[in-house]
This record gives sequence, C-alpha cells and structure tokens, in this order.
Amino acid sequence: MGNSSTQGGDSRAATPLERFMQSESSGGIVLMLSALAALIVANSPLFASYTKALHASFLGMSVEHWVNDALMAVFFLLVGLEIKREMQVGELAKWSQRALPGFAALGGMIVPALIYAWVNRSSAETLAGWAIPAATDIAFALGVLSLLGNRVPMSLKVFLSALAILDDLGAVAIIAVFYSAGLDVTMLAASAAVIAVLLIMNKAGVIRLLPYLVLGAVLWVLVLKSGVHATLAGVALAFCIPLNKDADEAKSPSLRLERRLSPWVAFVVMPIFGFANAGVSLAGVSLSSLLDPVPLGVAAGLLLGKQIGVFTFALVAIKSGLAQMPTHSSWRQVYGVALLCGIGFTMSLFIGNLAFPGSQLLIDEVKVGVLAGSTLAALAGILVLRFFASSKA
Repeated sequence: MGNSSTQGGDSRAATPLERFMQSESSGGIVLMLSALAALIVANSPLFASYTKALHASFLGMSVEHWVNDALMAVFFLLVGLEIKREMQVGELAKWSQRALPGFAALGGMIVPALIYAWVNRSSAETLAGWAIPAATDIAFALGVLSLLGNRVPMSLKVFLSALAILDDLGAVAIIAVFYSAGLDVTMLAASAAVIAVLLIMNKAGVIRLLPYLVLGAVLWVLVLKSGVHATLAGVALAFCIPLNKDADEAKSPSLRLERRLSPWVAFVVMPIFGFANAGVSLAGVSLSSLLDPVPLGVAAGLLLGKQIGVFTFALVAIKSGLAQMPTHSSWRQVYGVALLCGIGFTMSLFIGNLAFPGSQLLIDEVKVGVLAGSTLAALAGILVLRFFASSKA
C-alpha cells in the first residue's frame, strides 16, 4: 500500500518494503479482530451455523477447503513475490543480509518442532503434528510490532519480516514433503509442463500479467489434483513472474502484482482465513486440558521453542561473524523480536488441519494450543520491547 505523505519534511515516496510493512502491520490488526470474532461466534448460539457454513459444498469442495486451498495459494503467491524481490533487489540481496534471518528462521523451525516431538513422543498419532509450531505468522507479528511504534528500529522490522517469510517458505517445503499423500505422477508432470511454459514466457520477455495469472490458475488446479498441497502453486507462480529489477514498476509484472495483491491479502484473504480457522468452542477447556500433549506441545513450541531457536541461532550467527547485528538495535530488542516469532497463528492452524485431517478433536486442541502459545508470546514480546529493551542495552 503506497504512502507518499510527508513526515518531518521527508517527501520521498514509500518504498515497496515500507508499503509491505504498512499493509502487513495494519492487516495483522484486522486479522486479530477476525480471530476474536471467530472465537466469539464459536462460543455463542451461532456456532452450529458457523460450522454448517464452513462445511457447505461449493463447486465440489467445502467452503473451508476453498479458504485453505485457494485463498492460501494467493497468500503464498504474495509471499513468493516478496521474498523474490527482497533477495534480488532488497534487504536480502546480499549474503550478509540473508544470513541472520536465514539462521534465525532455521532455529525457529528446528527447536519448536523438537519440543513438540518430545512432548508427544509417546503417541504416533499426535506426533504427526510436529511441524505445527514451526512457522511465524508475519501479519500477526508485524501487527503487534506496529503497536510499539518507533521503539523498534526499522532494521528489526525488516529482520522479523524476512525471518517470517523464510520460515513460512520452510513450512511450505515441510507441507510438500511430509503432508502430501497419494501423489499423482501424471498431474505432477502436467504441473511441471505449465511451470516450464511460465519460465519460457519469462525468458521471452512477456510482461503482461494476464497470461501468467491464467496459467497460474491452471497450475493451481493441477497441483491440487496431484496430491501436493495447492499452496505450492502460488509460490511456484511467484518465482516465474518477471521482476525486471532494473525497470520501473510499470515494466515489472512482479512489482505490479505485489502492489495490487498486498491490500487484498492483508484485508480480505487473511481475515477470512482467520475467521474460518480460529473458531473453537472453549466449553470444557480447563487448565488440565491445556496440559494434554497436543495443546501443550504446540504452546510450548511457540512460546519456548521459537524464542530459544531464533535467539540462539541469531546469537551464534552474529558472534561467529556469519551475520551482522541489525543496525541501531540491541540484544534485548533481538530477544523481544524472537519472542514475537512465537506468534504462529496462520500457518500453525493450517498445518494442524493437514496433520490431523480425520480428527476434529485434535484440530480443536491445536487451535487451543496455538491461541494460548501465540497470545503468551505476543504479550511477552510486547513486555520486553516496551519496558526492558533499548538500542543501548
């Protein structure tokens, strides 16, 4: 979302990164409200109607599946466009810039997964959810970070954004490898053929968006039918659309599409996903039920695993000289951001649905764990960044 207003005499136009930040931050607040609305509905007389609407059939799939398969593909299309741009012309263009969020994202995936796996080590069924706490919700995390204003330097916001994008992509890879079943080789081959055509169009200098989007829709259908999760189609399409880094936005299809998609994803796609997936009845939920393996593993993975993994891997990367400390930031601020990485709402719920497709009870336990862990991580991050962190500490 563009912003060319002046502040303190600065009349420059907002950069693509700043527009992305502004959209994701405000979109995160809308996402919080949609999740709250889902919780209210799920604990009211409207719960039966809410569930019936999600399970209603439309063009051969339930409304819930359209949300999770189609809208999430659009979300990951935007994620792919963003990370592609940042790695070519933005804040991740150099190895030194990529190293810190890359190492931190790796730690933020490994440690939460290990904590969840340890808590659920005695049950093969619940162990399938090991990847649930592995991803950070970029919209939620940046939305919370935006509440702190200029207390957090831009370098840390860039760090959090890049980290969240990288471990979301890591989550997509996990979905492709571990949560895809019954692969259809014919459909996979057809998907590969469509990707080949998209790449040829890229190399041939085609800059009109419509042909890419039409083939992208075909690719989504083929990937959906292949047994690989359909969200991968969005990422694949993003990396096939030309960026034209030396051209202006009018001649760069990737930049044009990113600008157009950003507000739709932030204010339509993600709130719909949040409303469709956060609704869980809290009737009968008690402190003892929070200690069941699934909610405990998810909550502990998000609250403890994320902060330990992100901060420790970042510390090692910086101290070893493999990465640089974010400018104008302190270790306490880095730790505060590591806490915010425990907000795992979107992808955690998404992976939970894939891990336990036949058990509504386990999916509801995932929702409880995600809500508890994400809420505690957000509050802890705000507390550290608001009262205990400064650029000098």
